[in-house]
Amino acid sequence: MNRSGIRLMAVFLAVCLACGAAAGGPAASDLPAEWLSAWRDPGVGLRPLQIVHGVPAAMQELKDLGLGGIVCNVAFGDYLRSEANWRACVAAVEACAKVGLRVWIYDEDGYPSGAAGGLVLEENPAFEALALAYDPSRADPFVIRTSYEHTHASNNYYAARRYPNLIDEAAVARFMHVTHDAYYQRLAPHFGQTIEAFFTDEPSLMAVNIGPLPEDVRKQVRVVDPLDPNVSPLPSVPWVADLPELYDQRYGQDLLAVRKSLFEGDTEADRQVRRQYWSLVTDLLAQRYFGRIARWAQAHSVASSGHILWEEMLAHHPALEGNTLKMLGCMDIPGLDMLSSNPEAAIHTGWLTAALPASAAILNGRRRVMTEVSDFSETMAQQGPASVADMCATAAWQAALGVTEFTLYYDRRQRTAEQYQSYCTFVGRLNALLHDAQPAPRVLLYYPIADLWSEYKPVAAKLTVETQSQRMRDIVASFISLGQRMTRSQISFALADHEMLAAARVQDGRVCIADHTFDGLVFPARAELPPSASRQVERFESGGGDVLRAVDVKRLKAVYESGSLGEPAERIIVGRFLRGGRSMNVVVNVGADAYHGTMTAPDAARWIAADPATGTMERAASDERGRIVLSVPPRGTLIFVGPARPYSAAFEGAS
Repeated sequence: MNRSGIRLMAVFLAVCLACGAAAGGPAASDLPAEWLSAWRDPGVGLRPLQIVHGVPAAMQELKDLGLGGIVCNVAFGDYLRSEANWRACVAAVEACAKVGLRVWIYDEDGYPSGAAGGLVLEENPAFEALALAYDPSRADPFVIRTSYEHTHASNNYYAARRYPNLIDEAAVARFMHVTHDAYYQRLAPHFGQTIEAFFTDEPSLMAVNIGPLPEDVRKQVRVVDPLDPNVSPLPSVPWVADLPELYDQRYGQDLLAVRKSLFEGDTEADRQVRRQYWSLVTDLLAQRYFGRIARWAQAHSVASSGHILWEEMLAHHPALEGNTLKMLGCMDIPGLDMLSSNPEAAIHTGWLTAALPASAAILNGRRRVMTEVSDFSETMAQQGPASVADMCATAAWQAALGVTEFTLYYDRRQRTAEQYQSYCTFVGRLNALLHDAQPAPRVLLYYPIADLWSEYKPVAAKLTVETQSQRMRDIVASFISLGQRMTRSQISFALADHEMLAAARVQDGRVCIADHTFDGLVFPARAELPPSASRQVERFESGGGDVLRAVDVKRLKAVYESGSLGEPAERIIVGRFLRGGRSMNVVVNVGADAYHGTMTAPDAARWIAADPATGTMERAASDERGRIVLSVPPRGTLIFVGPARPYSAAFEGAS
């Protein structure tokens, strides 16, 4: 062979090796062909969606950026009324269908969702959100008033606009008619085809003082409805006309006679009133808003999705949503709002933001979880835009905790086309392996919402955990500490409330919820279970299950066959999954320093290491002790895929 031939052969071999590495090569030859195909070229169903308010014209350009679709809406100008804007929206959806992009519909003019850009209250001002307020300086301290000043309706970054009552059936019916029905009327052929889901954004019960906006932000916020400076902040709870009747039907008690207990009192009778009230309000919000959207979506062949307000603020959950975990459980694709692209957010409160929708999904027999992700925090602090490395690590730790659907508020104009393409491909490769995998947590952390109902007392000032009882502060602090310690110790867990525990199947020292089995239960300090849940926990513990009120990391790590690090590292996130008889461990370094260490894994020499940043797959390195050798760069991600095992072994403990 002459020199030219040798050079050609060398080039040919190099190309073959490169293609083999990207496709998995010999190391991945036993992986299913479907997995390898998706890894080589992730389809639009695995790629992120760009949030675009209004509708862009060049859909092919978005696809060329590596995106899988868009989250869009009819343009905000003359919202839901302009036929020209409706025609543009229809044309955009048709253009997406033509080039093969997916579409989600954003259901509001800005946020919070529920107002239909003001059309709900324009139809009937009596649909406005109401609060029962308490003013002990008055002869009659109780007043029912509209819930606008000092709330999220007047203190958000989009617009100060009066807000409808989400526990009023007629108000929600109006919202659904002018919004969801209008989209279906114009786009029905695309439902269940190009149009996959509806996205609801930060709806809430509203009757709580969340504090004023920063003055520089306030000046930029559009004021649709002027604020009345004479409306003083008062302790408040959400209200609707039929609440007293429903309370009496459920509890056999006159709510008006005991309403003072909603604001004051530390007797068991006071706490019981608060528990009962918030349980009822939670169910009304679940039935009348989130449940109504879900039922409509099912009837129209699409999914319900979105996220709620301030997931990371546990003390706010009763006031804003009653029970955040339950509201998310109403959605087909529960979601979160990740405003920071600093990957280290994962080990602070990011774990909670993601654990809520991920738990709501898997413990209700679902898989898909959405994130609305951006570098908003960095932009506001003038530290943006986020780098591609930070964007990828932020996507990876969320995927490790269960996220599958990535909706982007990143400004694509701040990145080159190559940078955006690399990010979108990275997300696609994550989903190529994980989207259809089942999260495999074996530990439950108790979500103490029933305790928060008992303790929560509305205040006139901005709500903070410091305005609440010592017991509530202790519960919140313990819950957050437990979640952080388990996340930083690579312990996979899900959240479950008292209702989930009460309805669980308990057998042989295991708790089974939906298709997931748990061997350990962790409880925050000072949490007290309702009797129905307490009985289940006693059965679990008497059968040999681990019940912990302080995290014994060694005991919890022993639950897992793989995924424990040989060398402690608080900035390594590990997610555990099962797919097709194989175990998967996702390892994400959210820190700024490289990690070099080891990880437990049965039959370690047969595991495959996949790098979504480069597209390579290779045999995982193992040491003489039978552990996988890890080397993860700063912001790096590796997905480890175990060998195929018999179904019963791979899914041991699953119901």
